[in-house]
Amino acid sequence: MPAHLDPRLLRAFVTVAEELHFTRAAMRLYVAQQALSRDVRRLERELGSELFVRSTRQVTLTADGERLLPYARRVLQAQNDLLAEAGRARPLLVDLNFQGAVTPRRVLRRARELAPGHELMARYESGLAWAASEVLAGRLDASFGRFAGLAPALRAGLEQQPVRYEPMAVVLPEDHRLAALERVPLAALAGETVYAGAGNTRTTEWTELARLLFEGRDIRLAPPAPLAVGDEEFQRIMARSRHPILAVVDFPLLPATVLRPLVDPVPLSPVSLVWRKGLIHPALGVLRRAAAEMAAAEGWLERPGGGWIPDSDCVVMTSA
Repeated sequence: MPAHLDPRLLRAFVTVAEELHFTRAAMRLYVAQQALSRDVRRLERELGSELFVRSTRQVTLTADGERLLPYARRVLQAQNDLLAEAGRARPLLVDLNFQGAVTPRRVLRRARELAPGHELMARYESGLAWAASEVLAGRLDASFGRFAGLAPALRAGLEQQPVRYEPMAVVLPEDHRLAALERVPLAALAGETVYAGAGNTRTTEWTELARLLFEGRDIRLAPPAPLAVGDEEFQRIMARSRHPILAVVDFPLLPATVLRPLVDPVPLSPVSLVWRKGLIHPALGVLRRAAAEMAAAEGWLERPGGGWIPDSDCVVMTSA
């Protein structure tokens, strides 16, 4: 017999036992079916017992599985009680990037609805590049953003869950030559200088995404602007430069501007929920569940036909 059992393996076993269906169990746990099957096989090897009878039509518990089930449930309930008690000591600190960011805010709102007894507190760190280091240092618990845009050293200490392919847009002065269009083809931006946060160390993942999108399209990346703190300062700086601003379709509208979706192709900003490896907090599971629910309900992870993302992002968004 093993000296100890990983609670994750027990949770995989209990979920499959309750669903008697590996696909449904994997959806409940927000993991790939192959990963769930590996965990169940590992538990069977460690216990030296077959827990399920699998066929092409059904999954049933063996006698050993029936005997294990009530014990596994008690162990997991004790773990849940322990985590809940530990989590009462402090809130889960969730970075939403900036106050107008719609996707993170909606996920956080849903998490609060799912678990009103937990305290989930919003923070605003502007970009994932900065927030990731705060997460690793323990000053934040979770954030949202483009995971593939982080340095490998940062990614190594983090975990992520894909949340949304967010269609990108452009903010234009209301008298800009393209402002009358309902949608702006990327080719129409040729010759333009577009602001995408160059020089802002908090949002380097966004600037890199813009650079990849503009490459070969004769769209110039606007030079660094003075770092603006707060909405009013940002609006003032952008009004002076009059550069179009690369954004997403849910970006809050600025005075004297219009927001236009980009098309041909539709560029996508890949958004993940990101947290520190090994983080133990009862509200983290609630936040992950909320993200998965919102993504499924809104079709956030359905890529539109012809949607554009860099290859590195495609790998990240499909390998979690």
